[in-house]
Amino acid sequence: MGLRELKRERTRRLIADKAFELFCHRGFGRTTVEQIAAAAEVGPSTLYRYFPTKETLVLEFVEDCLMGAVVWFRGQPPVDLPDGLQAVIEHVLEELERNPDRVRAVYEMADQTPSVSAHLQELIWRFREELTEELVRRLSGPDPQLVEFTAALSAGSAMNIIETVVRMWVENPDGVEVKELARRAMSLLRGGGLPAPGDNAGHGL
Repeated sequence: MGLRELKRERTRRLIADKAFELFCHRGFGRTTVEQIAAAAEVGPSTLYRYFPTKETLVLEFVEDCLMGAVVWFRGQPPVDLPDGLQAVIEHVLEELERNPDRVRAVYEMADQTPSVSAHLQELIWRFREELTEELVRRLSGPDPQLVEFTAALSAGSAMNIIETVVRMWVENPDGVEVKELARRAMSLLRGGGLPAPGDNAGHGL
């Protein structure tokens, strides 16, 4: 990363962090773009170049975790389908665990603010689509439609596990081990306890 890109990333991170501080202190609805820009010591036009809406500021951390996992997965060697799904799931959860307070705050805002909830669902759907595309690229089989169907089911299963584990973690911060829950879910997938492709799908990644 060059010096210019490094400075841009630092500015982006500063804006997101200051915005989140204000959202938690003042509330999402009562925080203005002008207040966020002032706290980050940038102009509103600069803020909008990095984040087109307030909702994208809320979800910046979650987006980095989800989309970063897909980017990471693209660089991994071929693996069996269940192993690939588990790797993606654990990568997302490891990143989310780095900042539990922010994750819980995101879910609280999504529960309280319809626009944040809608943007979160759009982000989740985009993650599923991009993971599906990567799985299609990796899967083999004579029937392209079946390959795409298997990939879409697998990406949906991965996202469902992530959502369920994170929701339980948010609601029970002291009583949930996220990786253990994810491994239990993957055991169900591998053993046929959940309706998703397992080792007997006949495909590799």
